[in-house]
Amino acid sequence: MGRSSVYQRAHSQVLTPDGLTRSLRRISHEILESNACCLDDLALVGVLTRGVPLAQRISANVRQFEDLNLPVGSLDITLHRDDLEQEDPEVRGSSVPFEVTGKTIVLVDDVLHTGRTARAAMDALLEIGRPAAVRLAILVDRGHRELPIRADHVGKNVPTARGERVLVNLEETDGEDGVIVVGD
Repeated sequence: MGRSSVYQRAHSQVLTPDGLTRSLRRISHEILESNACCLDDLALVGVLTRGVPLAQRISANVRQFEDLNLPVGSLDITLHRDDLEQEDPEVRGSSVPFEVTGKTIVLVDDVLHTGRTARAAMDALLEIGRPAAVRLAILVDRGHRELPIRADHVGKNVPTARGERVLVNLEETDGEDGVIVVGD
């Protein structure tokens, strides 16, 4: 079933376009406040696919708030996933056009669920270099952790049932902004 047909089933909207924008502004402010001591050594890395436009939006917010250009990279975690069942997975490749070693890297993704994607992202990042620190910024934390992973910056906590799915739509990837929870 395609993403658009899932979107049309019974669902609960948890972030409107304005709510998504407000959440990203709040995350941007939190990142600035918690890294005030070392803004020159701060960078954002978005997890493909939706983490990348979220990281770009956070960088744009920081530029607007503080006239500071935070570098943004993209991270492909395909080969680091522990649930990979395909024999020939589609690898899109990472693009991190700055030195990772010694920097504080904020990994950005759309949804935190079991923690396995965040773990895979940390593994992929450590293959590129050794950051001074790694932080995690998430648009939606839905719970049900399987690994001891916690986000440093969260746009919205959304309690969900195990059978539900959280769908994040972004203008850049889906033609519209919004977050919904879809039941079975």
